[in-house]
Amino acid sequence: MSINKKNIVTNIANAASLSQKDAFNILEFFLLQVKNKINEGDVKLSNFGAFNYKETPERVGRNPKTKESYIIKPHKKLKFRPSCKLKKQLN
Repeated sequence: MSINKKNIVTNIANAASLSQKDAFNILEFFLLQVKNKINEGDVKLSNFGAFNYKETPERVGRNPKTKESYIIKPHKKLKFRPSCKLKKQLN
């Protein structure tokens, strides 16, 4: 079973006795905070994990069919490290 925003909003609304709209606003605010803080460094959530990003350098790539080389531009990779408690719960 996958989880999406609609499921999370429904669970928040039921658990906190809120309207769907209020629960949606809470979730959107939380996600906005994470998105804004990720550029400043790690975003750590206790007992859940940490989000951080790593900048990859410019490198040479090759098309496997034509063997043609091209430059891959530098970009940021988002990484998630689960906490020890989350890992224990999974195993």
